[in-house]
Amino acid sequence: MATLCRPTVSVPEHVITMEQTLDLARSVHADHPQLDLALRLIRNTGVEKRHIVQPIEETLRHPGFEYRNAIYEAEAKRRVPPVVSEALENAGLRASDIDAIVYVSCTGFMMPSLTAWLINRMGFRTDCRQVPIAQLGCAAGGAAINRAHDFCTAYPGANALVVACEFCSLCYQPGDLEVGNLLSNGLFGDGVAAAVVRGTGGTGIDLQRNGSYLVPNTEDWIAYDVRSTGFHFKLDRRVPGTMEPLAPALQELAHQHGWDAADLDFYIVHAGGPRILDDLSKFLGVPAEAFRFSRATLTEYGNIASAVVLDALRRLFEAGGAADTARGLLAGFGPGITAEISLGCWTSEEDQELAELTEAMDRESLHVD
Repeated sequence: MATLCRPTVSVPEHVITMEQTLDLARSVHADHPQLDLALRLIRNTGVEKRHIVQPIEETLRHPGFEYRNAIYEAEAKRRVPPVVSEALENAGLRASDIDAIVYVSCTGFMMPSLTAWLINRMGFRTDCRQVPIAQLGCAAGGAAINRAHDFCTAYPGANALVVACEFCSLCYQPGDLEVGNLLSNGLFGDGVAAAVVRGTGGTGIDLQRNGSYLVPNTEDWIAYDVRSTGFHFKLDRRVPGTMEPLAPALQELAHQHGWDAADLDFYIVHAGGPRILDDLSKFLGVPAEAFRFSRATLTEYGNIASAVVLDALRRLFEAGGAADTARGLLAGFGPGITAEISLGCWTSEEDQELAELTEAMDRESLHVD
């Protein structure tokens, strides 16, 4: 058994609203021949505000890749530890109880990974496994959960920590005038998230099955061009339509588990944009309300990349969780085009203790008889 416990999510203090984003686009790119198209696309995201690690004046500057990566490292070291501490508290564990750390990020680079720094600074054991994942983009949130699940399955009773750290604003490229890049300037936000997958005990989602799917020949639809100025985001206009080929993969994994993907109790998915959610509703045959937690993340924080699924899950917890044994699906989507999918049932520590007590009483009864 592996239980995905309550996540902790933190967003930076600097805020930029939709109207500010549109005003900046009009002033910075006044002569752009496709400005009207870019403005319309940004409006259609439904993102009301985003949080960024620097004031907007600093974000708009580009002092160089080296400088920005230094900011990434400094901000990660400042913002990740308190989020990790709260996630451990949510799970009722200490740092020394963690057997593996899965760290995901696509907006900065460190070697050794931040996992090594966390082990040295936060009291994790020196034999704690490190699993940094840097190149799965927005799908990495789902991948981190799946790799933690795999680890806890391979090592029964072990605990894994999942951390997602994304500072998308550090990838802003003022000289990149592609429409896809202009859209990303109004879509992506910054955030840090963490959650524990407990090998035994815990309240949350009892992870039961996971899977991956890659849409063939789409690896250049979402990508980075890595240049001297840093990461340049590339977004193909066909990306919003990718739920049509991905929805069957979600349905197939549910079918393998004996479930119907159209008849589950909760859905926690990556909110890359409103059409992603609209199309997923259509192709899975579930009401739009099923994705309310993901849509709330998109509206209030924007696309915070790998942290989206953890924030949507946080919102499910804050809404009171789900009924015991309620069935659900988690999915992250990103470059590849890749889907990372999990299936699980809601469980609580109290129910697990009751089940263990009942099992023990049954064994005792058989022994007495």
